[in-house]
Amino acid sequence: MFRFINNAKTAMLLATLMALFVVIGSRFGGPHGIILALMFGGVMNLVAYFYSDKIALATMRAQPLDERQAPEIYAIVRELAAKANLPMPRVYIAPTTTPNAFATGRNPEHAVVCLTSGIVQMLGRNELAGVIAHELAHVKNYDILISSVAATVAGAISALGYLLWFVPIGSSDNRRGNPFAALAMIILAPIAAALIQASISRKREYNADSYGAELVGDPMPLALALEKLEHGNKRYPMALANPNQANMFIVEPFSGQGLVGLFATHPRVTKRVEKLIGREKTGLVY
Repeated sequence: MFRFINNAKTAMLLATLMALFVVIGSRFGGPHGIILALMFGGVMNLVAYFYSDKIALATMRAQPLDERQAPEIYAIVRELAAKANLPMPRVYIAPTTTPNAFATGRNPEHAVVCLTSGIVQMLGRNELAGVIAHELAHVKNYDILISSVAATVAGAISALGYLLWFVPIGSSDNRRGNPFAALAMIILAPIAAALIQASISRKREYNADSYGAELVGDPMPLALALEKLEHGNKRYPMALANPNQANMFIVEPFSGQGLVGLFATHPRVTKRVEKLIGREKTGLVY
């Protein structure tokens, strides 16, 4: 069921991206603009489907984690993947002090679990297991493709808005184009991108929390990890990633930068903790 729903959402996102390019191409380039838009939209769809995971990892400057250097992490991932009846995912590490994690890939056979160096340093073994179990839940539920595609689509929408500011638009009689239309795109494109992400992210976090706690056998380690990560991300907000990728992480990576609630890609941590253990706080003092 999760696979069917998320595949349908992915198809809708890709169709939305194509339609947006066609509308913009028609508005500013006429028939020739439509042709160019179809070509560009087709390329972007292929990139979003096959390379969105590689884009996410490259943006984070993530590298494969050597099992010899982190045998305990590999043991955790291998044990939980076996419990979830999943193939062993690749494990990457991103060089940032911001404590966070995400999973990506177009299916479980191509899945990657990426941890930041900050999260490895901050969390204990049980808490890290809770986080990894949460990410494997996203793999199990086929969330990873849609989150990766959403990040790529959001980035494409934002890029289109800025591109219209610099590229001459309109007919040969009006090469200066319409600056108000371009300005509107610059303002609206990031909003549209944020709304795309917010619309797909929140409920799946609750589902991943629940399944992750089930995999570990105890909801408390994940609840503790979520509180620590919220605190850590406020103190050390993400500097490496693109804001369009915020939906991929286990907690808001830019929470220290004053995101408006409407565009938050995750439910409040207090709500997630409450669903896990029945109260809004674990009682841990920072």
